Amino acid sequence: MANSENLIARRAGFQTALHAWYRAHHRKLPWRDTPSLYKTVVSEFMLQQTQVATVLPYFNRWLRELPDFVALAAAPETKVMKLWEGLGYYSRARNLHKLAQAYIAAPAKPRTPAEWRELPGIGPYTAAAITSISFGEPAAVVDGNVVRILARLVGEGRLFRDGTEAVKHFTPLADALVIGSNPGEHNQAMMELGATVCLRANPMCLVCPVAGFCAARAAGTPDKFPRLKPKVIEQKAVARVWCEHHGRLLLRLGHAKAKRLAGLHELPETSDLGIKPGAKSLLAVKRRTITRFAITESIYVVKPTAALLKRIARDAALEWVPLKQLDQVTLSGPHKRWIGDLLDGRG
Repeated sequence: MANSENLIARRAGFQTALHAWYRAHHRKLPWRDTPSLYKTVVSEFMLQQTQVATVLPYFNRWLRELPDFVALAAAPETKVMKLWEGLGYYSRARNLHKLAQAYIAAPAKPRTPAEWRELPGIGPYTAAAITSISFGEPAAVVDGNVVRILARLVGEGRLFRDGTEAVKHFTPLADALVIGSNPGEHNQAMMELGATVCLRANPMCLVCPVAGFCAARAAGTPDKFPRLKPKVIEQKAVARVWCEHHGRLLLRLGHAKAKRLAGLHELPETSDLGIKPGAKSLLAVKRRTITRFAITESIYVVKPTAALLKRIARDAALEWVPLKQLDQVTLSGPHKRWIGDLLDGRG
């Protein structure tokens, strides 16, 4: 508590050092170079749990195809999902699409964080980012990067159950530090500091603009903060099918109401076809991580017998997609890579 109060008391000096560094050293990004409300909204959705380097080509392509709220609201969902293909966490794309439609339909446009939180896909962090950058609202952004910065600045030794608890704990301090500043610049400076200097491992304390305010730096222990209980990772195994017939590949389309895979294609599971292929038909083993799950996916080659073809025909979710037209359907990110690798590997 004492360290937090001391940092707040030195707020003006902290802001001066942080903001001067940001103006001189921030990365040149398309949503910063020529900012707009729409660019800010799109970039914030794309940057959720995704690195800047990954987002850049998606953002540029998105702006070419859907340059504003009107174009996005009018676009068919299939186009929205195709433009998002490979970026992951597809609920973001669906929520962004719904947000554009709600924004265009709203007689009074949202401005405050509370008003933006009424829109699809908008939580406290995104609402603070959008409204501080676009409208100068004094709302602090608090995510894992900001938690890490604040925990080190005040030397917070508490062990947090998870990131959510840590965000809740540090939000009052973050809100106090944004007072009296240019909120949009302040929030972007905090995000930039966490992304480029105050790193999770090997923080670059020697070039940190606010090192003189940091309790962890003074103690020589920045790597010890923040203290979070380790995540419990659950192992899952999935058996998939690689089935070709007359130049077509069998895929399964996620149900429209599915939380994660709505509108996305993946290789079907063996359970979808009611089969148990033998070990000799194993084609590949792939791995991916989704939230707290480490998933091992074994892909088996299955030949389309007459009985199997009949079963497939009865399941509307199973689709035969010509190999030459795979780029026309929207695949989940991992399956897009895996299918491409498997096809490339056979020449």
